[in-house]
Amino acid sequence: MKRITFILVLFCFLNSCKSEYEAIAFATVAIENTYEAQISANLDRATGNDELSKKINTHIDETIVASLSDTINKSNLETILKDFNQEYLDFKNDFPEASEAIWELHIETEKTYQTETIISIAISTYEFQGGAHGNDRISFLNLNAETGDILSRDQMINNLEDFKTLAKIHFEKSLKNREESARMEDFFFGKPFQLPENIGYSDDGLVLLYNVYEIASYDQGYTEFVIPFEEVEPYLKLN
Repeated sequence: MKRITFILVLFCFLNSCKSEYEAIAFATVAIENTYEAQISANLDRATGNDELSKKINTHIDETIVASLSDTINKSNLETILKDFNQEYLDFKNDFPEASEAIWELHIETEKTYQTETIISIAISTYEFQGGAHGNDRISFLNLNAETGDILSRDQMINNLEDFKTLAKIHFEKSLKNREESARMEDFFFGKPFQLPENIGYSDDGLVLLYNVYEIASYDQGYTEFVIPFEEVEPYLKLN
């Protein structure tokens, strides 16, 4: 009897150990090379040599590459940085009279949310190649924390039409806090409310973010708002 009891206790202990959640660890890594152009890259990296960490890091790099301009047939991030610097040097050589402004390329990632089911990472890029202003963009990368797979909007959100109604209410609230004169029509160019391309998680709730030019004018900059978890939770498949 004592032996059976011991075996049962041992089984329960081992089973609890297996089910205990171990979060993927991240570290900030800077790509430190010397360039003529102003180039910086500070990236979140899943640590460890396991397949899950490698998969997560691959998706981070792919999302960065996709958010940059002129990266056709390029997949290696360090190659992209070197090529950007070389293009700047070529431009200076070909057009010395127009090369006073130093080109810039800045990349930064931030893990905004992590649980045993989901990881959200915000990826910010800024490119300047002369002209009136640079191009900046923020992209949310949402990953399944168990598999490392990218989560689509449909995999994250239930009942999309009702969620859209809730999002519109919070968008209108954000306009009141932003500007008294701001109107819905000014942001969607006369069209009905649309969900943004980028939706991600934060500790405060679900973040909805419109990039520059996605709605409104360049002067408006980013447009973002947060729906608190207590309101958005019924629509979330994962949290």
